[in-house]
Amino acid sequence: MADAAPRLKGLLEQVLGTPIPVRIRAWDGTQAGPPGAPVLVVRNRRALRRLLWKPGELGLARAWVAGDVDVDGDLYAALDLLAGLIWERGEDARGLAEALREPEVRAAVRGLVRLAGPALPPAPPREEVRRRRHLHTRRSDRRAISHHYDVGNDFYELVLGPSMVYSCAYWEDAGTLEDAQRDKLELICRKLALKPDQRLLDVGCGWGSMAIHAAREHGVSVVGITLSQEQAAYARKRVADEGLTDMVEIRVQDYRDVGDGPYDAISSIGMAEHVGAQRYLEYADVLHRLLKPGGRLLNHQIARRPQREESTYHVDEFIDSYVFPDGELQPIGSTVTQLERAGFEVRDVESIREHYALTLRRWVANLEADWTRAVKLTSPGRARVWQLYMAASALSFERNRIGVNQVLAVRTPESGASGMPLRARTWNA
Repeated sequence: MADAAPRLKGLLEQVLGTPIPVRIRAWDGTQAGPPGAPVLVVRNRRALRRLLWKPGELGLARAWVAGDVDVDGDLYAALDLLAGLIWERGEDARGLAEALREPEVRAAVRGLVRLAGPALPPAPPREEVRRRRHLHTRRSDRRAISHHYDVGNDFYELVLGPSMVYSCAYWEDAGTLEDAQRDKLELICRKLALKPDQRLLDVGCGWGSMAIHAAREHGVSVVGITLSQEQAAYARKRVADEGLTDMVEIRVQDYRDVGDGPYDAISSIGMAEHVGAQRYLEYADVLHRLLKPGGRLLNHQIARRPQREESTYHVDEFIDSYVFPDGELQPIGSTVTQLERAGFEVRDVESIREHYALTLRRWVANLEADWTRAVKLTSPGRARVWQLYMAASALSFERNRIGVNQVLAVRTPESGASGMPLRARTWNA
C-alpha cells in the first residue's frame, strides 16, 4: 500500500509537536501536507535514516547534499517555512530529549524507524569535512581556507560574475551586481580616504578586486594577502593584465606574518569571520601595529545577533561542516569592543544587512542559471552545498538573524588628531 508521505508527515508531526508547514512527496509517489505549499521531496528511505541517525540541521543537510531530499517549487519559500523547525526552535520549543519521555512520541520514533528500514547510518557525503575544535592555528586556518576557496576559480567566476568580489555588494535601486560591487569597493576607498602614493594592506584579498580598484582608481600601492593558492594565482594574473604589477603585490601570507608596516590604510573585507573569537583581539592587535598613527582600518564583517547567555552560542553545524570550517560570527558590539581594546578609535559603523540579501540572491541566480556547468566544475554535492547555504543565508539577512557591518576605525595618535572630518559620512556625498 502506497502511503509513505501521509505516514511520514504524521509521524514527524508527533515527534516535533507541530504541523509540518510544507508538502511532502515520498519515494513511493504519495504526497501529504498543505495544498499549494512548496514540496519537500524525500527521494528514498536513506534520507529518513540520515535524519534518524543525526536529528536536526546536520542530518537534513547531509540528505540535501547527497540528493536524498530536494525541493519542488520556490527554495526560498520552503526554507522560510522550515526555518521554524530547523533554525528557530528556541528555549520554549520542545527539545527532542524532553519529547521522548512521552509514550506517543517514542511510538512515533519507532514508526519512523520501521518506515526507514533497518540499516546502518549512511556515510556522510564526501563534501563534508570532519569537524574539529576551533584552534585557528596557522595550519588549521590554511586548511579551512583551502576547503572553501580552492574549489576552482572557474566555479567562482560562474557564481560571482565578472567582478569576482565575494562579499556584500552596495546596491542602488536598479543596478547590476557588477555595478553594486564596484560601488562597494569605491565606498571603502572613500572611507579610507585613499590618496596617491599611500600604502594599503588588503587582508584576505580574494581574487584581487579591491587591490586592483584601489591602485587603478586611487593611485595607491597595495599589498594583498590570502591563504588560498588558487586565489593568489588568479589575482596575480588579473594584476598583470591590468598593467599594475608595479603597484600591486599579491602574497600567500597569514596576516600574523606581515612584517613590513606601517601602512597608511588597511581593508579587511569578509575575512574577519575566519579569525575566531579566541583570536580576535590578536587580529585587532596585529592590524593596529601595522597601521601608522592616523591610519584608518575598514573592517567589513558579518555579525550574528547576541545571545542572552553567550555561553550557549554554538557554530552552525551545516556551515561548519560544509561551507566555512572553523568560521565564527560574533555580535557587532563584541567586534567594536575588541577593536577598541587593541587601541583603535571606532569612528563609524554602517549596517548594510539588506544589501547582502540582494547580493546572495544574485549569486544563487547565477548558480542556478548555469547549473549543469557548475556541477561539472565541482560536483553535484558541492553545487548543492552552495545553493543551500547562499539561499538560506539570504533569508537570514532578510529576517535579521544575521547582519553585516562596515566598521571604520582609526589608529588615533596621542595628540588626538584623528584626521577625520567634522561631519561624518562625507563619503556618501
